[in-house]
This record gives sequence, C-alpha cells and structure tokens, in this order.
Amino acid sequence: MRNQAFVLLCVVVLGVVGTCHGVGLKKNYYASKCRNAEQIIKNATEKRVAIDPTLPAKFLRMHFHDCFVRGCDASVLVNSTANNTAEKDAVPNQTLGGFSVIDDIKAEVEKKCPNVVSCADVLALAARDAVSFKFNRTLWEVLTGRRDGRVSRRSEALANIPSPFSNFTTLVKNFANHSLNVRDLVVLSGAHTIGVSRCSGFFNRLYNFTGKGDQDPSLNATYAAFLKTQCKTSTDNTTITPMDPITPLTFDTNYYVVLKQKRGLFESDAALLTNGGSSNLVNQLLNQNKFFAEFAKSIKKMGAIGVLTGNAGEIRKKCFAIN
Repeated sequence: MRNQAFVLLCVVVLGVVGTCHGVGLKKNYYASKCRNAEQIIKNATEKRVAIDPTLPAKFLRMHFHDCFVRGCDASVLVNSTANNTAEKDAVPNQTLGGFSVIDDIKAEVEKKCPNVVSCADVLALAARDAVSFKFNRTLWEVLTGRRDGRVSRRSEALANIPSPFSNFTTLVKNFANHSLNVRDLVVLSGAHTIGVSRCSGFFNRLYNFTGKGDQDPSLNATYAAFLKTQCKTSTDNTTITPMDPITPLTFDTNYYVVLKQKRGLFESDAALLTNGGSSNLVNQLLNQNKFFAEFAKSIKKMGAIGVLTGNAGEIRKKCFAIN
C-alpha cells in the first residue's frame, strides 16, 4: 500500500495533468517481465561512469529536468522534428549532456527485453546508479513502472524548469507547483555538489547584477574576483565552472559548505540563505548522513511527479523518438 500511495503525487503542468494509472510505481516492477532489467541498467551505467566521471551530474540533472516538465516521462530525451521543437532544444536543456549514453543503455536493455522497459525508468535508474557508483552501495530507492510520454514541447520546458536566476519566492512557488516543499527545494539543490555551469548561468552576478555594472553583494568578493578571471565576456560559451569548487566530482555535503561561505554559484543557490527556514535546513544538511537520508526521500518523491503508469503513455523502443 505504501508504494501504491506514493505514486499519487500528480501535478498540473500548463493545464495538463500528469495522471497516475493502474497499480502505479513499485519495487521490482520488472521482476516478472524482464528479470534482470535493473541489473543490466546498473552494469551498463557503471561501465560508462568508470570511463566518464562527469556522467553522474549529467544524468542527475537530466532526471530533474525531465520530472519538472510533464512529470518523469522521458519527454526530455525526445528529439525535435520538422513539426515540433522538443524540450531538449529549450534553453535550459541546451547544456544537458549524456543523451547518447542513455540511448546506449536503453539499447542494451532492448537486446534482452524488447519493448518492456521504459526510457523514463532507464533514466531514473541510471541517475541513481551513476551517483551511487563511487560508494559501492545504492544511495536511494527507485520505484519503477513509469511509462514514456508522447508529448515534448520546448515551451513547457521554458515555463517549468527552475531558473538559476530565481529568488527564493519564485523557487518555492515552482517547487510547490510540482508538489515539492521547501525541504525538498533545499535538499535537491544539494545535487549542485556535482556538475558544472557555463558562464552565462552566473555572469550577471559578476558584472551587471542590477543593470548598473555592479556585482552581486551576496557573492563572496574573493570568489567573485576569481570567477571574473574565468569568465571575461558574456559571450563565453566554452568555459565551464564547477558548482562545488571543493569536490566537483564527489557527491557530498560540500555544496552546503560552499553556500555558507557565500560561494554558491547561482542566484538560486544564494537564495536559500535569504529565508530563515531554508537557511536552517542548509545548516542541518552539512551532516553527510543527514543529507544522504534526506536526499533519498526527496528524490524518490520527485521521481513520482506526474508519472504515467498502467496503459498510459508508451514504451519507446528508442528514447529519442516517440513511437
């Protein structure tokens, strides 16, 4: 009953309800349909992460961006066509990476169990397995049974994915629209402990914060001076900067350490310190055991947003193309 109730987290996105059908998400959903599905995904993911340590951040961000638009239905993986510009080509998603790797992992599953495992589940499991790889243990539970959506629109990605320029009020509203609370906001922001950003994500904080050629006063001045040596022009689309300058490839609590030092890279990071409640949560999450426990709960909750189950949606053979 707990797993069935968990999937009832459904949201309205641009007037479209991400519906929950059938028995919903559950543990070992594929046990009778594709017995080794999760192990195939785990093995394929770990093999690739061992070669490319940037994949955990890429998969985690992709999973987040997927769930915030129409729910966790793999709509972010779909390619644009002559008749439709898909989510993948929206500005917030143009810096995502790892699409071809997800396609490859899905292909490995297809070889063993054709037309059984959804791209949405492949992405959710790959994100978990990639982040967990360094720890030799599973960091959070992923319930399965998602199906793939048939719609992917650039406009919906623009309207629903949180902006790095958002203030606290805007962030809270955005997360609430997806049935996530302030605790989830602060906890899931901790994913910024891995990954990078291009200069465009924070350039205004360095050079033109209020439109008067000024610097964001909430950004550590010494750190800002360093960032200026890295990002010198607003048109720089090649330089990348780690969101966690201490341990950029390690999933840990240093994001919160950096945040307390006023070295959070984005306005949306700094925004977490502008509210008493969220600032208190930042302090609590400095404890790694606490962070891991809370992250496991929040990402499980996020992974159930607007899921399609039962007979809804489809099982894509190739993640980049709607059947």
